[in-house]
Amino acid sequence: MAPKNVHFVSLGCPKNRIDTETMLAGLPGADFHITPHAEGADIVVINTCAFVESAKKESIDAILEAAELRDQGKIQKLVVTGCLAQRYPEELAKELPEVDHFVGTNDLQLVTEILDGRTGTRVLVGNPDRRDFDWEAPRYNSMGGYTAYLKVAEGCSNTCAFCIIPTLRGPQRSRGITSVVREAEQLAAQGVVELTLVAQDLTAYGYDLAPRSNLTALLEALAGVEGVRWIRLLYAYPRSFPKGLIDLMAREPKIVPYLDMPLQHIADNVLKAMGRGTNGDTIRRRVGELRERLPNLALRTTFLVGYPGETEEDFEQLLDFLRETAFERMGAFAYSREEGTPSHDLPDQVPEAVKARRLDGLMYAQRAISRRHNEAMVGRTVEVLVERPSEESDLVWIGRTAQQAPDIDGITWLGSADHVRPGAIVSAVVTQATDYDLVAEPV
Repeated sequence: MAPKNVHFVSLGCPKNRIDTETMLAGLPGADFHITPHAEGADIVVINTCAFVESAKKESIDAILEAAELRDQGKIQKLVVTGCLAQRYPEELAKELPEVDHFVGTNDLQLVTEILDGRTGTRVLVGNPDRRDFDWEAPRYNSMGGYTAYLKVAEGCSNTCAFCIIPTLRGPQRSRGITSVVREAEQLAAQGVVELTLVAQDLTAYGYDLAPRSNLTALLEALAGVEGVRWIRLLYAYPRSFPKGLIDLMAREPKIVPYLDMPLQHIADNVLKAMGRGTNGDTIRRRVGELRERLPNLALRTTFLVGYPGETEEDFEQLLDFLRETAFERMGAFAYSREEGTPSHDLPDQVPEAVKARRLDGLMYAQRAISRRHNEAMVGRTVEVLVERPSEESDLVWIGRTAQQAPDIDGITWLGSADHVRPGAIVSAVVTQATDYDLVAEPV
């Protein structure tokens, strides 16, 4: 019997992408063939996101597009997995009869059974706090072979009033250091040179383990993995850093000078309403300490505008903080009123037009900051991880510096040379800069 063609769509964050990679690796190669196109596939699997309204809309649009193919008989089976299925299982099952199966965030191990016909249950959405999942299930690295995400914890135990993630993913469950290192070694053996550590709250890693551990101990162990040259940290909450973390980042060359630290806001009243467990002075001290002790650090953050009760003065305070701190990287989003979160029923909801204006203002200011940072790089020698040849010219390659994270930051356009090849980390001189990208020539 010919193998079935399966097409996967992965939406949302890197953690979701890892879930998709695990599902991909779980399909027996003799029975299934992964295809990049939905049309012509026998089965389509959509791994969804439900963090904010725009993510839900993107997920629904992807489902409806595949459902139309299902109605036309162009695909045989449609499976919806992930956060949207976890959040609205019964509603989706009622409204979308074209979908054959809905699978929750902690039930993804059942996808193989669904695809090979061993289970016909339509809704498979259990408790998101399931703790017996296999951390070391095989993964298919969809990042191109030389870089990979590495999930070190699942779930989140914070109580941010705007966030639905703990409901969808459960409380934080950290992965043991031995398990993380074992996967890092496996990835390195496959040629991966850059590991990007992800969790909902990276700086809380290990606090739930027995015996208790922390991110510093994990990084010390990962730094010993042969073949890994870059280790990058995403989603480090500012509230508390484990002892020794900044010292280790300063002295360990494998930990790249890059830190993603979502701050959400700077106004004390907004931070308190959000339930962030910190205040503006603490955030400023944390940023100041990082700037002082890690002078080459590229600091990335995320801000949320339009939270209920946010005034124009609050927003101007945030804008001033952005300009004075001059984050090398920044992402922002407008508050999304999500049912099931404490902020849903708060008074003083901000009008959509005001939220959009504030978001545009924040992004406009960051664009100028990013341009200045990039222009300051011109003339400097940097290391560039080569990813792939450009589709536009045989003489140009695409790569990233240590200050450019995969998927979320800009890229570096790199000139050709004999030693420039995928997976290599080469020295190059920056020759041009745009708002978000760099141009460099290999040394």
